[in-house]
Parts: sequence; C-alpha cells; structure tokens
Amino acid sequence: MFTTRPELRGTFGAVASTHWIASAVGMSVLERGGNAVDAAVATGFVLQIVEPHLNGPGGEVPIILKPAAAPEPVVICGQGGFPMAATLERFAALGLAQVPGTGLLPAVVPGAFDAWMLLLRDYGTWSVGAVLEAAIGYAENGFPVLPRVASSILAAETLFATEWPSSAAAWLPGGAVPRPRARLCSPDIAATYRRIVAEAEAAGGSRERQIEAARDAFYRGFVAEAVDRFYRTAELIDSSGRHHGGLLTGDDLARFAAREEKTVSRDYHGVTVHKTGPWGQGPALLETLALLEGFDLGAMDPAGPAFVHTLVECMKLAYADREAFYGDPDFVDVPLGTLLSDAYADERRRLVTEQASRDLVPGDLPGARERIARVLAMAGRETPVGIGHGEPTFAPLPVEWGDTVHLDVVDRHGNMVSATPSGGWLQSSPTVPGLGFAITTRGQMCWLEPGHPSTLRPGARPRTTLTPTLVTRDGAGYLAMGTPGGDQQDQWTLAVLLRHLHHGLDLQASIDLPLFTSKHFPQSFYPRLFEPARLLVEERLGADALADLRRRGHDLGIEPPWSLGRVCAAGLRDGFIVAAATPRLMQAYAVGR
Repeated sequence: MFTTRPELRGTFGAVASTHWIASAVGMSVLERGGNAVDAAVATGFVLQIVEPHLNGPGGEVPIILKPAAAPEPVVICGQGGFPMAATLERFAALGLAQVPGTGLLPAVVPGAFDAWMLLLRDYGTWSVGAVLEAAIGYAENGFPVLPRVASSILAAETLFATEWPSSAAAWLPGGAVPRPRARLCSPDIAATYRRIVAEAEAAGGSRERQIEAARDAFYRGFVAEAVDRFYRTAELIDSSGRHHGGLLTGDDLARFAAREEKTVSRDYHGVTVHKTGPWGQGPALLETLALLEGFDLGAMDPAGPAFVHTLVECMKLAYADREAFYGDPDFVDVPLGTLLSDAYADERRRLVTEQASRDLVPGDLPGARERIARVLAMAGRETPVGIGHGEPTFAPLPVEWGDTVHLDVVDRHGNMVSATPSGGWLQSSPTVPGLGFAITTRGQMCWLEPGHPSTLRPGARPRTTLTPTLVTRDGAGYLAMGTPGGDQQDQWTLAVLLRHLHHGLDLQASIDLPLFTSKHFPQSFYPRLFEPARLLVEERLGADALADLRRRGHDLGIEPPWSLGRVCAAGLRDGFIVAAATPRLMQAYAVGR
C-alpha cells in the first residue's frame, strides 16, 4: 500500500509528535541518555512554545505511562478543577446559560506543569533545568511561526489590540501580526521558566527536592501570585460579548496536585487498550470496542463505506452514554462497570442498523433519557461573539479540526508514554501579564443546570475531550498513540487502531488512509452545537463510498483531502521500535533509530 512516509523502525528509541522540532528535541534527550519520560517531558514543554495556538504553559495534560518494569500502565492526571468560586449561582447571577468559551470566566486550574513534574519526579532521571532547557531556548531565541499560528493571531488581532492588551504585547510584536515562517520569541515565558529553574536549583539537595521546589514556584509561588492578581483585578470581554472578571485564585492553584491513577481498560483482539477515567472521554472508545466485537471488521475495506458506517454508528451510542453519564468520578457515580460490560454491549449493539441514526440514544439506565433531553435543550442556546471560542479554528485558512497537540515516546528499555497536552491557547484567554501565557478555558465543558454528571461543581474536573491511548500486549507496552481534535480524538485514533489490528496495516499506512468524523452529539466546546447524523469525510474516500454513505442516511460534509486527523503513534512490534506520524498539515513527524 502506498504511504506518504515509511513506518520508522529501529532498536534505540522513537518520538512522534505534532511538531518536528518537538520530536527532534525528544529524540535528542534519548540520545543523551534520558529515558522515555525525560524525553516526553522535554517534548511537552517544547510543544507549548512552538504550537502556542493549541497548548501552553497554562494548560492541562493527561498522560498514560507504561514503565517497562511495572506490570500495569498508569495515568498521570494533569486536569485541574473548577475554581471554588465557580458556582451555578454565580453564573446565574451573570445571566449566562453556558460558560463562555473565551476570556477569564472559563478558567480552571492549569494542571500541565504539575503533571509533567510529577511524571519526571517519579519516573524520570533528568533535572528540572535539563528538561526545560530546549523550551527556554526556543522561547528566548525564537521559533518558526506556523501558518496557522499566524492566522490565529490575525483572527484575534483586533480583539488583542482593543480588548486584551496583555495578549497584544505577547503576540503582536511591534504591533503587527507575525508573518508565517518568521521567527517569533516568547521572552516572558522564557523568563518565567528561567525563574522556576532558578528557584528549583536554589533549593539544593536531590533532584526530587528541586522538582518539588519547581512545583511550589508555580502553584504556591510567583506564578500563582501573578495569576491571582490578574484574575482578581481584570474585567475583559469574552465570547458572551460582555466584560467579566475571573473566578480563579491563587488558593485554587495552591490546592491542586497532579496525581497518579489507574487506567480504565478493555481487552480487544489480543491486546488491552488503556484510557483515562470518565473525567476524559476515553472510556467511550472502550465502549465502542465492546460494541464492535459483534462485527467482522476484518472483512470490511478499511477505507470503505461499511467500515465507516459501522464505526460511526457504534460511536454514536458510546458518545450518547458519554453525554448522559460521564463526569468527575470524585463527585459523581459513573457506571463504567455497566457501560463497558459485554452484556450491555450485546443489548446496545441491536440498535446498529444499515441506516444512520438521527437520534441520540443513551443506555436504558435510570435518568439517562431525561438527561439527554435536557442536554439537547441546552445545546447551542447561546450565540458566541468574536473569535477564539470553543475548539480553536484558524481563519482565514480552511478550518482544521484540532484543539491541541500530542506526543508518543518509546525508549530502548521498553518504557512508553502517550500524552495529549492542551489548553492555554493564545486566542482563547488573555495572557497573564508578566508570565507570557494564557490560562486554560476548559471550564466551558460543563453544563449550568443542576443534576447532570458534568454540571459545574466547585473543585471538580470538567469532563474533557483529552484522550491519549496506550495499548499493551501480554503485559508489555505495545503501542502509544493519539491525536489532537477535541471530540474527534477517539474517532480518529480508533479508526487507525482498528486498521492496524484487523487489517495488518503498519502504523503509517493506517494513519494515511482517509479519515472521517461524526458530529452527531453535542460538541464539548461552547456553544455546544448538536448536528444529528452529520458526518465529515475526506473526499479521498471516493465517489462510490460517498454515495453509499448518503444512501445509508448520513448527512455528509465533504472535506478536502488530507484534512482530518493528526494521529501520531509509536510502539514495539516484532522486536523493533516503530513510529509514524500524520502528513496532514505537514508538521507532525516521527523520528527514531
């Protein structure tokens, strides 16, 4: 099968990420004796600098790690919770039906820094200064401006210049939008990270002690103080069209700590697929796998209409359950045992027919239908004002569905990491003065009516779309993979995984085949639109396949070739380390040897 690139094979190590510089930095860490964790942390920090429209230092990250010496993978949860001042009563008093997609109000605690530090402390070998060296260098000395970075800033130029002066100072150097492929610096971010490193090293002692000092500097020191000061005093416009202050405080940051959790997993065709808990959307992929057990996917063309239809219809059912049941399990009871059971899948599978469903049908569990009815009544109730709300899109270039970045790392020892950093997008929230970065707006992923599992609750984690994937086989790491793309992430990841498992395609071939994405559920981003039976497909599927999908009742949106998905992957197979990355957008690369 023709592929745009070869699947990489080697024996030393591999890194795949959504930006070539980040992948090269990660590989350089492996070359200098670091393990997969050291490489992943350094890669993650560089992605904050070179893809600032898709993630930043004030964002979040879920990480799944399979240590070579440990029997099971673990999750490092870097998803912060809502501010304690974020209550239903507070938003009702503001006259809001939804949390805005931009500005100060949707901020939650930025969890990425603490997650990377926890991962580094417990599983890495490098120091804080070592893993931040490359990110500081690119922030200080400059990095090439991606065309979509430039277009994101261009779309926000007037907003920055007239309403968000701190963002104008950070992203309009000399008062002008940076040109594509020009060099751009982020000096305030560099200074912030340099100060964190200095405070860590001043703490002296062991590597672990210095990491703890870095965590303190961010969450209880000068970073938290700057965030607190800005969010207490500023009142800035957001996607509601009105000026609002913030709710996030230094106390909220001080209370936060990233933590290690067990994965949620399911066995499927000889492998075990691991995801985060239901504070992310990952278990929906596992439920879809359970539903797919009843279909002969191997007999279907991996880019044919039967494959697309079957996968989409099963995902509709899993995503309906996501909408009805998922939330932070620290605050609500999520019935994962039932949702991922074989008996439940057998019952739900009967709803998959040859025709595309136009209904959002959750499982027959107490309260589910009422919850979905309320969700659909709330979806799309507000009309956003301005740019930057919700999942980032990049005018004036064609829309590219993707809200984040991704990285996968495998080292020669068998350690494996998959992570999907996000949040703190430069166009979605104002830059914090003195720090150089924005704070995550993940708080838009909640409802403002009581009683739903993903209703806003002070301190709770929003039900996020971030969903890295790690696959084991016979207890050993087999594959780390993922993609940016908001609600689309598990759809694209699953299509690639199934092509690899059922059709024997290598990772690059599985990624290169045409991709597709259903919009048949309320979107997780403000203003939470719902488009029944809407299915976006790359036109490379071909006229016959498109006609077949239309006959089945799908409301097709035909997307340009090579426009959907940014899947990256790295793994261990046949005694080799293997890796691949999407050619879409021409910036993701895998490197290895």
